[in-house]
Amino acid sequence: SQDGATVRLDPEGHITVLIGVGEQGQGTEGIYQQIAADAVGVDITKVRVVTGDTDATPYGGGTWASRGAGIGGEAVLLAGQALRENIVKVAAIILKRDGATLAVRRDRIVDATTGEELLPLAELGRIAYFRSDTLPAEFTPELMVTRHYAQRDFPFIFTNGVQASYVELDTDTGFVKLLKHWAVEDCGRVLNPMLVDEQMRGAIVQGIGGALLEECLFDDSGLMVNASMADYLVPMSAEMPDIEVAHIQTPTATSKLGAKGAGEAGTAGAPAAVMNAINDAMAPFDAHVFSQPITPQKVLRALGKVR
Repeated sequence: SQDGATVRLDPEGHITVLIGVGEQGQGTEGIYQQIAADAVGVDITKVRVVTGDTDATPYGGGTWASRGAGIGGEAVLLAGQALRENIVKVAAIILKRDGATLAVRRDRIVDATTGEELLPLAELGRIAYFRSDTLPAEFTPELMVTRHYAQRDFPFIFTNGVQASYVELDTDTGFVKLLKHWAVEDCGRVLNPMLVDEQMRGAIVQGIGGALLEECLFDDSGLMVNASMADYLVPMSAEMPDIEVAHIQTPTATSKLGAKGAGEAGTAGAPAAVMNAINDAMAPFDAHVFSQPITPQKVLRALGKVR
């Protein structure tokens, strides 16, 4: 699985990132802004991200399989670092200094040792794009860089984790009340704790929906009978427990960024944790359920209350 990213210095000193991974609410654009800003040496507010438009972006795997930060993010990092090197080369020509003495910090070219501000990136961009006649004839500024990253050892960058669920079971009605849910995940280097935690919580809620509520029902003719949001049940916020998320950070050795994926971890573990908790509550009655969704009818049937 591979992805490509293009990172460009615009004439006004801003950075544009173009990548095929799409934003669907998981925080992809924010992560890429953060990675590009750190890689190039600019403020995050100066970074604009264009996602998903394959007319403009490099081809890549897109948005699926927990690959946004681990694979797409690595491509952004590599392109951003390469652009930073090219910016320093241009600055060395303009300032007539050794590039080894220069650095990019806070949207400016600075002295790498003293931190003295020497040249705003906006001025560097203006010269490179519009006054290239002032540069040596043999030198061509390259301020747009594309890099691709492909995961080699495994198709994807796997994560590990553990989840636990605390439930209350009403043996008269078969209803399950979720009291608390815990998740500890190792998704490698955590780039943005708030985004990762909320990604985990959202995925856990999706997993709980599959465990307790969601199913496709068909009549004898093959037509779906619960094909609208009026009768297809999904988890609602009032029904969800408090979800505590914690992390163990083991950076992956297959990339510079060290990030793995976090999108699927919550969804994969939550149904098993909920089902095990329900079966633990039913154990004194020598009853169990093993099929999803675990509806009140299935619980009562397992308890011998209904047929």
